Amino acid sequence: MSYLLRFVDLFLHLDKHLSAVIQTYGATTYFLLFLIIFCETGLVFTPFLPGDSLIFAAAALAASGAFKISWLVSLLWLASVIGDNTNYWIGRTFGAKILEKGKIRFVKQEYLERTHLFYEKHGGKAVVLGKFFPIIRTFVPFVAGLGKMNYGRFLASNLIGGTLWIGLFSFVGFNFGNLPVVKHNFSLVIMGILFVSVLPAVFEFVRQRRAVLSALPPS
Repeated sequence: MSYLLRFVDLFLHLDKHLSAVIQTYGATTYFLLFLIIFCETGLVFTPFLPGDSLIFAAAALAASGAFKISWLVSLLWLASVIGDNTNYWIGRTFGAKILEKGKIRFVKQEYLERTHLFYEKHGGKAVVLGKFFPIIRTFVPFVAGLGKMNYGRFLASNLIGGTLWIGLFSFVGFNFGNLPVVKHNFSLVIMGILFVSVLPAVFEFVRQRRAVLSALPPS
């Protein structure tokens, strides 16, 4: 339970924890941020890592001079692209074997099924749109590789999606994260980002649930 509380505290106070990391590790923090975004996008068993909120918090600190914004955005974008491509090729090369019973214990089947439905509905656009959905963005490249999506098409969509995702949250964090009202209510802002991020997925779940219920014969 204590580990869960620590994780929640880390999540909601990313600005303070990032500041402490910068003071301790200096420029190495760039590598740590790169690694977190790479793992969130490139490894199917780490979908819980912060993405949107981390980009926002790092960009907000860049506005106060803690990071060089051009380096930060470039590294996070590169981490996203490399992570997605790694995930795609893992899915394409080893996906069928990984999904065999017992070989993916750390991944909920529900996540894969939800992502598969998302991919079936949106096709190639799922690679772009999926960047804005927590958890789904981790599994879309894997499912695209598993489904043998044309690599050129995947790469183009991936570059667009990564640019929009990193660019949007970096822009918002850099331009608004340093405002007094945001700095004094950072936890609420992070919670708001999380809420907005998962809201479309909630709507989609409710819509699918209603569709299933309406298809059932009346009792």
